[in-house]
Amino acid sequence: MSLESALLYLVAPARVAAGGLVDLLPELAAAGVDVLQLREKEMEAGDLLRVGAPLLEACRSAGIPFIINDRPDVARVLGADGVHVGQNDLSPRAARQILGPGVVGLSTHAPEEVGASLELGGILDYVAVGPVNATPTKPGRPGTGISLVEHAARTLKLPWFVTGGMAEDTLEPVLEAGARRIVVVRAITEASDPPAVAARLKDKLRAANG
Repeated sequence: MSLESALLYLVAPARVAAGGLVDLLPELAAAGVDVLQLREKEMEAGDLLRVGAPLLEACRSAGIPFIINDRPDVARVLGADGVHVGQNDLSPRAARQILGPGVVGLSTHAPEEVGASLELGGILDYVAVGPVNATPTKPGRPGTGISLVEHAARTLKLPWFVTGGMAEDTLEPVLEAGARRIVVVRAITEASDPPAVAARLKDKLRAANG
């Protein structure tokens, strides 16, 4: 699975409401999850390596990229496919230096940050845009609204994914604004049947992409 063809990007902790992420991963991938990012903000490096190893193996078996949040050092040691960094983490350039070959993604929250990402050709592989809606996943950060999605649709050439409360009932406006890829967190991680939610979201994304 390449980032160009990826539509549904799941960001999740090692354990979700329905059980262990590693146990659910085969069904999630079969339902349409194209990329998995392990996001465990409070875990030390050793714990990330411990929980990340079986997830990496599951992603390899499922044929989807496995990304580590924030920690290019952990991603490199683990052999993960890449790392995702935010505006206050290590810079994409630093992340690339540590990771070496692999995927580097960056969160952007404003037009000027989207613009700055345009100068990182050869370093960045994708951009996340949002959060469109305020979300507990990003406490204290207001929603950007649809205008940032419209700006990204006009300017970005790299693959880009919309973040921020993406769910079945919030998807239509971002698709109308030009988005074709989304990052999902709570709609899947808090669901009683995560693969079913993933499948319905993927169907909507496929329809938007023709």
